[in-house]
Amino acid sequence: MTAKRLSLGVFVAQPSSPAKARLDRVANPHPDTSYLARFTFPEFTALCPVTLQPDFAIVIIDYVPNKWLVESKSLKLYLNSFRNHGAFHEDCTVAIGKRLANLLRPRWLRIGGYFHPRGGMPIDVFWASGRQPASVWVPDQGVAGYRARG
Repeated sequence: MTAKRLSLGVFVAQPSSPAKARLDRVANPHPDTSYLARFTFPEFTALCPVTLQPDFAIVIIDYVPNKWLVESKSLKLYLNSFRNHGAFHEDCTVAIGKRLANLLRPRWLRIGGYFHPRGGMPIDVFWASGRQPASVWVPDQGVAGYRARG
């Protein structure tokens, strides 16, 4: 039996959509330890499904791994695959969270999608899976609420 080849270390073309993107997982070297892993993606882009105008966001993913870790290159390619994909902010955020939760089966996962205002209103979307372990320090995601000019 051969191991599945990871995206890491080889050229991988940018996926044309989230459905065509491949997410890789690797074994967690510390499955007996609860700890937090955070990915911050400050340049997330998707298209409004109505106007096809770009929407920009900061996406922050926090998770407490169990047996699996997400491989970061595949995660970057997956998140970038939304650039030409039309979806509402809520759909983008929840779909990312659900896909990671299904792939990794983490002890806990949360995602925050902090979308920049367009049309005068920012939309922030939050989703979580599982119960946050009491023994794990989880810092604030650190993205201030929108304040206009103040």
